[in-house]
Amino acid sequence: MSTTDRAGTPGPYAPAGWLANAHVQSVLTSSPMRKLKVRRRSRGYRKASRDEILTASDGVRLLGHRTPAPAGPPGPNGGLAILLHGWEGSAESNYLLDAAVALHEAGFETFRLNFRDHGDSHHLNEGLFHSCLLEEVLDAIGQVAGAHPGPVYLVGFSLGGNFALRVARNAPAHGFELDRVLAVSPVIRPRHVLDALAGGVPIYERYFVRKWRRSLKRKQQLYPERYNLQEWFRHRTLADQTRSLVEAYTDFPDLDAYLEGYSIAGEYLAGLETSTLIITAADDPIIPVSDFEALPRPDALDLEVLAHGGHCGFLRNWRLDSWIQQRIVSELCLHLNAT
Repeated sequence: MSTTDRAGTPGPYAPAGWLANAHVQSVLTSSPMRKLKVRRRSRGYRKASRDEILTASDGVRLLGHRTPAPAGPPGPNGGLAILLHGWEGSAESNYLLDAAVALHEAGFETFRLNFRDHGDSHHLNEGLFHSCLLEEVLDAIGQVAGAHPGPVYLVGFSLGGNFALRVARNAPAHGFELDRVLAVSPVIRPRHVLDALAGGVPIYERYFVRKWRRSLKRKQQLYPERYNLQEWFRHRTLADQTRSLVEAYTDFPDLDAYLEGYSIAGEYLAGLETSTLIITAADDPIIPVSDFEALPRPDALDLEVLAHGGHCGFLRNWRLDSWIQQRIVSELCLHLNAT
């Protein structure tokens, strides 16, 4: 049986009724109901995982979770999939864990990497996370990829998709190769995301404000001598919160300079050499579809813009089964068979 046969190929994504609504998709994908479903499904997978701490060249430590390929059917296929979560998510996020389990079931070894200050890793570094910290992520992925004898794939969601695209762009110069990169609902121009959150349905901004406050409370408790964030906690919008931290704890002169620091708009991807696929939805309430339409199209880059799916949603039915995890597995299995 080929790897492709193991995975199957999902049909076109065509959610019906209310499931085609972008907000329904975006909210349900992170809902407690779906979390319960994913946690149940992943119980054996998580039990087989082991924690690893990777040390970057500047001493920063990042926490990851490695799960060997299954010993029983279907057995290892030789591929390794590295997965990156979104902002204020973690290696345990619904969308990431669901995809990781599906890849495991198709025979892949998986490595789920937490960014700094995500998951249970706030204690590992005194410095705060911010989205321009690419070098430590490149170092970590390079270490994992370099130690694997077979094909290596990288999958990222939302901000993790943004990181995945930046890693794809910079991996050759950093001394390692990736066989295929997939970015789902990636952030393209951060300023547009911040504007969409501020001007859109309030539930999204409130969601991120709440999660970020919880994360920074934990950081302040761990390093009270370094962080006094009382003034920061008075801010109620993401723009004000981000501006405050940028001015106090980074070398960027202002908010706009910081946001452009991890933008991949303009010609950033024009020189892309790593085989890469972006999958997004035209109805994403957080990331404007115009950002994707404006991207350069080098030969290495494939772009799929679906009519529906919301932000990292792509749920197939009201049982909250995922279409995107099927699409990821199918794509990587097809690429694996072609190598």
